[in-house]
Amino acid sequence: MNQELIEQIENKYQELGENPENYLRGLIHAKPINYWDYVEVDTLLSLQKTRTDFKDEEIFIMYHQVTELTLKMMIHEIKQLVYGQAGEAVWIDKLGRLCRYTSMLISSFDIMRSGMSYEDYNTFRYTLTPASGFQSAQFRLIELYCTRPENLLSEEGARQIRPDTDIRDYFDHLYWKEAGLDRSTGKKSLTLRQFEHKYLDRLISLAKKMRGNTLEEKINSMDQLSDPLKEKLREFDHLYNVAWPLVHLQTAAHYLDRQGENKAATGGSAWKKYLHPEFQRRMFFPGLWSPEELQNWGTQATAHEEKR
Repeated sequence: MNQELIEQIENKYQELGENPENYLRGLIHAKPINYWDYVEVDTLLSLQKTRTDFKDEEIFIMYHQVTELTLKMMIHEIKQLVYGQAGEAVWIDKLGRLCRYTSMLISSFDIMRSGMSYEDYNTFRYTLTPASGFQSAQFRLIELYCTRPENLLSEEGARQIRPDTDIRDYFDHLYWKEAGLDRSTGKKSLTLRQFEHKYLDRLISLAKKMRGNTLEEKINSMDQLSDPLKEKLREFDHLYNVAWPLVHLQTAAHYLDRQGENKAATGGSAWKKYLHPEFQRRMFFPGLWSPEELQNWGTQATAHEEKR
């Protein structure tokens, strides 16, 4: 056996204050790793718990589980930029990954649009009420890691919030609250109440922690952004905040408004307005866009999609 390798193993455990021989003896009896245990295949494939007998409901669940895993991969990459001291090459690499993951999410909507029975979905979806994709906390985590809460305010909220406003008060005026809050009565939908009960304190805590440390604020503190880095930031911003919501909107329209029915979403949201980037006006890096681009946020992409 390679003597240098043995010495490296001994040094590793000695530096930990451990006896290397104990670990080497343990290897004699340790079982070899295999794919299904390492990836937890049996557990993973057992996580689809349907509520009806419609076959495509299992497809619907798996699709959203894949989406959540993809979002987790994105958060994994974003955290390395947020908490690390990466150089430009690492930023470009990580942003490239984020763009690829977002492109995966965009193309994966073909599964939702063409991979399920229209009639079956429009029947079994009622058993999902009041659950909604709106309740995915990872959407909100990505937003809070990427940009300041000021960029996530609703149009009315932006007029009311001042720089000295407590961070908790921001959460009364974020754009996504409009999907489950009737401003005229102050009444919240059950979907929103469930979400806030489970996640609101965690989201507020993260927003406080990220003050001054979001991706947006990190790039704003850089002396100069190279053209390649700027282009990757713009690409990610557009893919995530314009292209993806538009595909989501088109898929929702396929099932909820294909024949002008304007069916309600399972969470009860005004889904057309909530999903459309022209109304959300959510963006991560507003400083990288011209006034004209900001003014037309989502509208040019919409026209492009309608021509296709």
